Amino acid sequence: MADRLLLKGGHVITMDPELGDLAAGDVLIEGDSIAAVGVDLEAGDAEVIDVKGDIVIPGFIDSHRHTWETAIRGSAPNATLDDYFVEILDSFAPLYRPADVYASNLAGALECINAGITTLLDWSHINNTPEHPDAGVRGLQESGIRAVYAYGSANTSLADYWFESTIAMPDDDVRRIRETYFSSDDGLITMALATRGPGFCKPEVVQHEWALARDLGIPITVHVAMGRLAGRFGMVQQLADLDLLGSDTTYIHSCYLSEEEWNLVRDTGGTVSVAAQVELQMGHGQPPTSPCIAHDLRPSLSIDVVTTVPGDMFTQMRAAFGAERVLVNAESWEADVNIPEDTITARDALAMATVNGAHVVGLEDRTGSLAPGKQADVVVIDGNAINTAPVIDPVATVVLSADVSNVDTVIIGGVIHKRNGKLTADVARAIDLVSQSRDYLVPQIENPKPDWLPV
Repeated sequence: MADRLLLKGGHVITMDPELGDLAAGDVLIEGDSIAAVGVDLEAGDAEVIDVKGDIVIPGFIDSHRHTWETAIRGSAPNATLDDYFVEILDSFAPLYRPADVYASNLAGALECINAGITTLLDWSHINNTPEHPDAGVRGLQESGIRAVYAYGSANTSLADYWFESTIAMPDDDVRRIRETYFSSDDGLITMALATRGPGFCKPEVVQHEWALARDLGIPITVHVAMGRLAGRFGMVQQLADLDLLGSDTTYIHSCYLSEEEWNLVRDTGGTVSVAAQVELQMGHGQPPTSPCIAHDLRPSLSIDVVTTVPGDMFTQMRAAFGAERVLVNAESWEADVNIPEDTITARDALAMATVNGAHVVGLEDRTGSLAPGKQADVVVIDGNAINTAPVIDPVATVVLSADVSNVDTVIIGGVIHKRNGKLTADVARAIDLVSQSRDYLVPQIENPKPDWLPV
């Protein structure tokens, strides 16, 4: 592609408070960065892509996905959270080879790009051997996605690793991955630590893992307060008692935080990742959009697991939007009052999927909005399709009408990865690899087998 690229004449939703929206705007890309956003920009020697009638947005950001599960997509369609621990973590996970992690991360990251997700936090709790994290990182690298690789636990056994565990992450291997792949924090892929936290492991393990992350200077991401199990743990309060809360920590789900815990997260600068479809479907609890906003937090969105839900951000935006509106509507009807004007809007949902996501994964200085100086992570949504035309409110079109089929162009760091609705990658190879992994993994599941598994 040309070193300079001009997206010309589209509905530009910058998600930047100063630039706002442009009804017929241009985005000029030079190298890996956005050089200008405006109207009738001079193209010069830039390659020009006509996006008239289309919608130009920042790339979506998935702030938490277990990408390694791509090979077992749809394997737990009716699972609750309790089922997931048994059906996935205690059944499939121990069987995973490095090759399966590589195939899943490659195919899963390409799935993200195809859906307009330009940044992914890969919550990789599948490090059964030292070769597993290498394979996971390699899959992300080859896809071309912007990512945060969150080094997670080794799946030795459900009982040993997830219930009052005394097993800490292997320091040497975490440090090896940091030094080998992430000696700089300026790359397309950076590193975090995916920890289990209190309730799942003993306090001394929690302290050890938090200290490891902070010694390495990498952010921490942890599941808290989801479902009847973890909701009882008071995990944020336990972290406070251990003096471990900080602005480097993202709290995933957070469906059952107490008022005191919400205040603790806010006051210590923590961030929150919401996985609305999973939370509604698997019994984690009500997606905590409202309490986040009430406590001046900026919730992001994430997919979580494709074993059970779709892997696109359109689903998550609608799930979060609908889940919040149904509560507000019911309360307003009950009180016989008008719907509050400050309830969640379509633009709020889009912010959760873009600029808030960048904030939560620690990359807001690089991505999440379309502004000069930011990395050129840009998505073009087809506004002339049968399910998007005619465009009246571009934000509404993206949040409530569009789907993956409308993702026409995806640019990451100035590189086009999807054009005219087609990925530039070798998709057939990725599908073949991940299908081979499925064929290896699925037959090994012992009785009683779910009905869907082949004999």
